[in-house]
Amino acid sequence: MQKPQESWPNRFCVAPMMEWTDRHCRFFDRLLTRRALLYTEMLTTGAVLRGDRARLLRFDTTEHPLALQLGGSDPRALAACARIAADAGFDEVNLNVGCPSDRVQEGSFGACLMAEPELVGDCVAAMKAAVAVPVTVKCRIGVDEQDPEPALENFAQAVERAGVDALIVHARKAWLKGLSPKENREVPPLDYARVYRLKAAHPRLPVVLNGGIGSIEAALAHLAQVDGVMMGRAAYQEPWRLIAVDPAFFGEEARFASPREAAAALIPYIERELAQGTRLHAITRHLHGLFRAVPGARAFRRQLAGAATTDAGAELLRAALALVREQGHELMDAAA
Repeated sequence: MQKPQESWPNRFCVAPMMEWTDRHCRFFDRLLTRRALLYTEMLTTGAVLRGDRARLLRFDTTEHPLALQLGGSDPRALAACARIAADAGFDEVNLNVGCPSDRVQEGSFGACLMAEPELVGDCVAAMKAAVAVPVTVKCRIGVDEQDPEPALENFAQAVERAGVDALIVHARKAWLKGLSPKENREVPPLDYARVYRLKAAHPRLPVVLNGGIGSIEAALAHLAQVDGVMMGRAAYQEPWRLIAVDPAFFGEEARFASPREAAAALIPYIERELAQGTRLHAITRHLHGLFRAVPGARAFRRQLAGAATTDAGAELLRAALALVREQGHELMDAAA
């Protein structure tokens, strides 16, 4: 596959996903792709400033490039958190302006900030003044009754004036009342064309597209219109897709030829983590979607399920892998 033309370096990202993209998930994702930009789960400014920082910000050095996603709306608090993130070694700081959960609504941040573009601009400017690493924003195309045409344009102008390094746009509205967070990821219709128009109107602003991207082929097609793509649920629920990222987006050979090889390479990490008191299920829960349309995939999942109720060690993963008769991820992709 021909290497795409270089522009914004983070041409493929794995989305920040609450309760999913923890440090174990990210370590495994890094075995599947060397080059994709990985994101933490969203952390609130309060958690970073007053919580168990060593635990919350913990990551393995192999996870780079790695971005910390923050939730908050106070410029000073966000600037302080950005400094902490940069000092901890994160490669990017991202502000969440897309999450519609009740918790973020109560805290007046996340998707609520789509209605306050000037405040978001102040937040970005404060973070930019505090750190040298890139500062990015992840947003929706609008919220509630907003018209996405002027709403997204006004928002983009505000953050671009503030010096934002990139804007990641989930190509759906967020509805703060009437839809659950899960429904907000599925019910509002996707409007990729709106994001394309945004990029055309802001040629110097790196724009990354997020929302409903289910395959590497679809992600590549979007690069004709935007600078990068961010894959979320498809990357988590079917992580084998990530093996194709480095060849497709960066013209580089995949680290491993198959999901089985990548999973086997996770075993030393599992053994190290178990020795430090981590439960096996905390790691293997991220592998349940690793095989699809492959003989033995169901048996593999059943075997891994035992990690939730036992104190088994790495031998459980070895036994689970022995149940899979894998023929290679290329065949898996064709069957998807």
